[in-house]
Amino acid sequence: MTIALSKRASFLDYINVLKPTETALLTFLGITSAIIAAGSYMPGWVYAVVLVAVLLGSAGSNGLTNYLDRHVDARMVRTCGRALAAKRIYPAEKALPLIISLIVIGLVLAWFLNPLCFAIGLIGVAASSVWRKTISCTFLGIVAGCSPVLIGWLAVSPAFDVRIILMCALVAIWTPIHVWTLMIANREDYLNAGLSYFPLSWPVKSIVKILFGLSILLLAVSMLIYFFGGFHWLYLIVAIILGGTMIYANSRLLFSMSSNAAWRVYKLSAFPYLGIIFLVMVLDIWLM
Repeated sequence: MTIALSKRASFLDYINVLKPTETALLTFLGITSAIIAAGSYMPGWVYAVVLVAVLLGSAGSNGLTNYLDRHVDARMVRTCGRALAAKRIYPAEKALPLIISLIVIGLVLAWFLNPLCFAIGLIGVAASSVWRKTISCTFLGIVAGCSPVLIGWLAVSPAFDVRIILMCALVAIWTPIHVWTLMIANREDYLNAGLSYFPLSWPVKSIVKILFGLSILLLAVSMLIYFFGGFHWLYLIVAIILGGTMIYANSRLLFSMSSNAAWRVYKLSAFPYLGIIFLVMVLDIWLM
């Protein structure tokens, strides 16, 4: 019985290295982007390949970031319990065969969909793994975050139009809101771990002003998606509610500058905002 429990714990540790929550969100963005690009129903195998390609590629990329960040994670209270940081998987290189296999299989499937999907996937993997825990991390995160959206789109419609540009713009604006509020919420933890790059190098009162401005811009881009993307009242209503909620949450952070307010924005920005707004685009296409 003890051996069985040990194996189960080890299996879960390997799964957690792949950051399942973040991987699920990226996979969701990829498949919804494919549906939006199609505008209607497509053969099921296309969606299945997009789903598996983005799922495996995102899981592998997230696992690679976990591997590269393990030494910093070990110095932070928030992350020291992660499997690699806590050395439950030791040596850490034991996780690399799984991580690399997932990335390779994901890229092969992306090539099968479209060589452009492969190129975007390769760029996404590189962006998620270079210059970790530096000022470039957030901006490379924008590239990595847009990759599943682009892969899903290009798998179905190998041409750019205003909708995919605006969808990527939405992700690009969302990314610093999501990342920087986490850093504000855990500011002392980051600083105590020896990390002092932007936005940690700036006063909190300056960063929250930028975040408030970004939340307004986020609503503006979501409205542009309505006007130029051919969506209907369902998307419009939900986008206004979500955008207004983000502005309100960031306004509270602007005035309080507290860790709790920053944490609330961080939690709100993940699935409640980004996941639902992509979901409602699909529902708008199917139901309207």
